[in-house]
Amino acid sequence: MPAHPAVRLDHVGKQYDRTGAFAVRDLELDITPGEFFSLLGPSGCGKTTLLRMIGGFVDPTEGSVLLDGEDVTGLPPNKRNVNTVFQSYALFDHLSLADNVAFGLKRKGVARAEIRERVGAMLDLVQLGHLADRKPATLSGGQRQRVALARALVNRPQVLLLDEPLAALDLALRRRMQVELKQIQREIGITFVFVTHDQDEALTMSDRVAVMNQGRIEQCGTPEDVYERPTSTFTASFMGTSNLVPGTYRAGAVHLDEGPALPVGPRAGLADGTRVNLSIRPEKIWLSDFEPDMAQTTGTVRETVYSGPTTTYLIDLAPGITVSVLEQNTVRSRREDRWSGGEQVDLAWKPEHCLVLD
Repeated sequence: MPAHPAVRLDHVGKQYDRTGAFAVRDLELDITPGEFFSLLGPSGCGKTTLLRMIGGFVDPTEGSVLLDGEDVTGLPPNKRNVNTVFQSYALFDHLSLADNVAFGLKRKGVARAEIRERVGAMLDLVQLGHLADRKPATLSGGQRQRVALARALVNRPQVLLLDEPLAALDLALRRRMQVELKQIQREIGITFVFVTHDQDEALTMSDRVAVMNQGRIEQCGTPEDVYERPTSTFTASFMGTSNLVPGTYRAGAVHLDEGPALPVGPRAGLADGTRVNLSIRPEKIWLSDFEPDMAQTTGTVRETVYSGPTTTYLIDLAPGITVSVLEQNTVRSRREDRWSGGEQVDLAWKPEHCLVLD
């Protein structure tokens, strides 16, 4: 085990003087060396402020920032062993790719031969060695993103901070870059701290994800933890799509208002009469071929949405309560096989896929 976390945030907070509002509140977090760690949340949740405090661009109003056990709270960015990749890339258009990547090394006075070797190795790593003499203006968005990454990594930082670097790319390129970025991180072994509001990015690339809400960490864990086992209604609704069905817990079931009782089994710590939200992912609900011991109910199809590989059904369970069901177009691949509005259907789900959130 490493002696210290790569990054430790010790009760850090940031309050802005003009408004008195907190962007980050009394936050504690340890990030392990070599980890791909993502800060995920909606706009204004504090994730970028947190990243900028790690990088030294913003000073916390309380608490401490430690890198590898060293308190760097008062140090400027150039005195911290971190580098940042911004969404804008910030490349020098008049310089070649090689000179862009070499820029930081030249300012540090690194020997010319070492610069040539490190720049060549880094451009090869991001698969741009054959374009070393080109100018940034001649590159695609994905290639410019790789140059910005190489320029940050060539300095061998202890921690690389990435502030939504893929946001400007189109969907297909963004998905390809997600895979490539994770491969590069595994190869070099540097700690990555990645800021995004895109749940798919966080799930695809991260070793751990911190879901942020109003300046605090709502939940932190592996991608599977935060998606499959959300601990709050905010995490359940923000991480992908989740059906949040309100009701009252009583005798091992959630009783919907003016609707059926949905069995969920005994729940430790929940007293009868507690108001709860039942959380079930759309892809976890079955519409046929039910297995024994599955929870079952009936509903009425309101709408059918065909999306190529999948079909989404909106199904009314009770007045004002509609759930979304996502089904692969395998068994019901033809239009005439699918349900349409007004039809009654049976629904079922496995008990482990149903979460009761207080």
